[in-house]
Amino acid sequence: MREQMFETVLVANRGEIAVRVIRTLRSMGVRSVAVYSDADADARHVREADTAVRIGPAAASESYLSVERLLEAAARTGAQAVHPGYGFLAENAGFARACARAGLVFIGPPADAIALMGDKIRAKETVKAAGVPVVPGSSGSGLTDEQLAGAAREIGMPVLLKPSAGGGGKGMRLVRDASALADEIAAARREARASFGDDTLLVERWIDRPRHIEIQVLADGHGGVVHLGERECSLQRRHQKIIEEAPSVLLDEETRAAMGKAAVQAARSCGYRGAGTVEFIVPGNDPSSYYFMEMNTRLQVEHPVTELITGLDLVEWQLRVAAGEPLAFGQDDVRLTGHAVEARVCAEDPSRGFLPSGGTVLRLREPQGDGVRTDSGLSEGTEVGSLYDPMLSKVIAYGPDRATALRRLRAALAETVTLGVQTNAGFLRRLLAHPAVAGGDLDTGLVEREVDGLVPDGVPPEAYAAAALLRQASLAPAGASGWRDPFDAADGWRLGGARAWTAHHLRVAGHDPVTVRVRSTPDGGTELLLPGSDTPLRASAGPVGGHRFTCALDGVTHTFAAVADGTWLGRDGDAWQVRDHDPVAASLTLAGRAGADSLTAPMPGTVTVVKVAVGDEVAAGQSLLVVEAMKMEHVVSAPHAGTVTELDVAPGTTVAMDQVLAVIAPVEEETA
Repeated sequence: MREQMFETVLVANRGEIAVRVIRTLRSMGVRSVAVYSDADADARHVREADTAVRIGPAAASESYLSVERLLEAAARTGAQAVHPGYGFLAENAGFARACARAGLVFIGPPADAIALMGDKIRAKETVKAAGVPVVPGSSGSGLTDEQLAGAAREIGMPVLLKPSAGGGGKGMRLVRDASALADEIAAARREARASFGDDTLLVERWIDRPRHIEIQVLADGHGGVVHLGERECSLQRRHQKIIEEAPSVLLDEETRAAMGKAAVQAARSCGYRGAGTVEFIVPGNDPSSYYFMEMNTRLQVEHPVTELITGLDLVEWQLRVAAGEPLAFGQDDVRLTGHAVEARVCAEDPSRGFLPSGGTVLRLREPQGDGVRTDSGLSEGTEVGSLYDPMLSKVIAYGPDRATALRRLRAALAETVTLGVQTNAGFLRRLLAHPAVAGGDLDTGLVEREVDGLVPDGVPPEAYAAAALLRQASLAPAGASGWRDPFDAADGWRLGGARAWTAHHLRVAGHDPVTVRVRSTPDGGTELLLPGSDTPLRASAGPVGGHRFTCALDGVTHTFAAVADGTWLGRDGDAWQVRDHDPVAASLTLAGRAGADSLTAPMPGTVTVVKVAVGDEVAAGQSLLVVEAMKMEHVVSAPHAGTVTELDVAPGTTVAMDQVLAVIAPVEEETA
């Protein structure tokens, strides 16, 4: 085993994790090599690396998932080691073995450990033999649909279906009704096969109102294994973590030590080396009854919270361990100080059911300093598409106590601006203010139960007011100075009588169109008439610099980030794309083929399944197509009973948001 630090490391990933790894490589004086697909040619990780190599077209299967092209890039640049980040090939035992055959050090655990812990069935059997408690569930690999259903009935409903390969909540299905098992097993297999290339499933007992707590471990090649405390990951939506914190308010010192010991046993049982995470499911009413779920054989997305409370750089220790160094500390040297909380900012639109979003980042502001850290792969001009994972960045806050960390993170999310791409930043800010979250009363179902109250019903009136004022300002003649012909100005001036209103017809995606009326007042001011109101409000707008401006509405001043003409507005972590709306054109569109009889794409993505053909008769609610984007499936169902008269897509078709996929002619009701 080598005991000298690498000179050059290739980062086999993209986005925020690639930028994060490059940052540590730079601090250690190690040359970094980035790789990129055609879609990422101008990405931030490419610009921040010392060297960058194109590895293929936009499709991940032909670039970031191509072992051959990654190894070629390493050979061309003289890399001695490969850091896989997370996702893509990070937990691929075949990639780790290929690196070894090519004379490269894989900065991660041994391939055998990856293979063992990547198979959830074998992993459970292995750690159980080492004395680690596991969740009751099915046993054996390669179970048929019938065997899985039988195991589920034997365990007792509800149960959780899980892919044996992969992680991140992909393919996981909670089933409460035994009659739905067949459909849910089929859906879980399809998603697992698409995500991991392996549709093997297992079934586990579902624990109601559980908490998801994981333990960070570090192991060297000299027999040293330590744990770095726990992370609370119970705030999830669709089995995907969205908020993580360290330490957990649930655990006392005795339980923390016991779970840490179990995590170390799990790591030793598979011959682990490097940074890894052992995940446990914990009944909220009995923290001492914890069960092993799985081990993630890589760096976790949420690793920054552990770094902040331990003072350790986990990427640095990944590199040191991979280079053959022993850990420089033991378990008794690990100290947990303060509290840290992380929020995952993703390209998704809460107002449209959290469907994936996309677009070009037109304005970007990411908070840093004063106990706040942002790990991001974004820059202005970044194009966010549907090919890769929707996570854009992570905002992390640290404080001497939990209340301080939460307060700092809420403020940081309010300052986060990503105009041009809808994100969940505002939703996360509201979630962190929820009384249950503030009180530490968490469980993995909390977000789903409270989601409706965390998503605003509509666009705040001041956002429409700000957009209308910016639209009005954009109508002013360019370069006008001195005397102007009053008929050239869009201020409602006319000969005789009161000034006229200028109507701005505005629309935000997912909301009904509105009309905001603007006019000048004789004293040089501005009045607005907002939708549903007959009372004019005094308003004004003015720049404050840095693409920010103020909108004063009836004596209250609001500060927004904006793009030139008000197409995009952002405030408190929320963003709105406000567009001109032509009522006549809209009514024609709704009356045409994109009306109530049409099935449209709920998000930009790829059609993966088409279950009907032109001429087929369908029932209301029948599943007809599946659209996939950013590793998420969305089923498109019939709006009513009828006949398929148009079908514009096939499996593999790339579609834009709101693109017409098919048309269903309704069944005509018989007249008496």
